[in-house]
Amino acid sequence: MLAMGQQVLASQPFSVFLGTQLIAFNDEQVELHLPLRDELKQQNGFAHGGVLSYLADNALTFAGGAKLGPAVLTAEYKINYLRPAVGRQLIARASVIYAGKTTATCRCDVFCVNEAGVEKMCATAQGTIAKVG
Repeated sequence: MLAMGQQVLASQPFSVFLGTQLIAFNDEQVELHLPLRDELKQQNGFAHGGVLSYLADNALTFAGGAKLGPAVLTAEYKINYLRPAVGRQLIARASVIYAGKTTATCRCDVFCVNEAGVEKMCATAQGTIAKVG
């Protein structure tokens, strides 16, 4: 299942451009990693909110797709930014809260990882993923 998910990620030009990696993809959890390069930061040196939002959105969609099948889209999501994201890497971990036949409600926590490898949660999101077609 992980290899198939990595193929899907590799077919997303924006994800490839950012350097996103799919580390885990199964019915229980999705994990995306993104190196935090200077180009992804805002003027104060923190990860740009749009980068955190992208990562949460993509992880939510992968989690929903693990339950509903590959033809899914984000119907909606909400994100809470908890602290400025600094460090060397971002990690998004998502899982399904509930899955029906055509939609799944998913949750994602986004962590920033410092140089020592310590993770701190910097955002949390919840969304609805819908089956297409």
